[in-house]
Amino acid sequence: MAISFIRVDDRIIHGQIIIRWSTEYPCDGIIAVDDKAASSEVIRNALLAASTKKTFIWTREKFKAKMEVAAASSKNYFVITKTPETMAELLVDWGMKVNTKTLNIGPQSAKKDTVRVSKNADITKEDIAAYEKIHSAGYQIEFQLVPDFSKVRWSDVREKLI
Repeated sequence: MAISFIRVDDRIIHGQIIIRWSTEYPCDGIIAVDDKAASSEVIRNALLAASTKKTFIWTREKFKAKMEVAAASSKNYFVITKTPETMAELLVDWGMKVNTKTLNIGPQSAKKDTVRVSKNADITKEDIAAYEKIHSAGYQIEFQLVPDFSKVRWSDVREKLI
């Protein structure tokens, strides 16, 4: 139990998370870790309204203070970050304990100086460095919007990007 699903998604919490992923991987709650979302009442309230689960919107520092409690919980939680850099910090720098070795990547919107990895997954040089850091720590990284869509594995595309 505890942290059973980890995802990077630039929309953080939305219908695909609640309807599709939480059906595929049942969970008791969602922990979103994003400083901007946690610090903005408007964004925080929008994310809370999108969820039908017990939902926490925390800054990185608040998550760091509660990380061990979440990891030891008898409940299943999803941990979602907006950026791969934040996820790398949680998994690698802070050693977040999870019950999975697979990091799911959802939408990563196109922006300036991005490289397309898969449909709806456009990443920057900083993202590439973060994914490589996570990969080097032993995690499998899968770009997949919803459970029944095809997935692209980082291990299959990384040599073209690093």
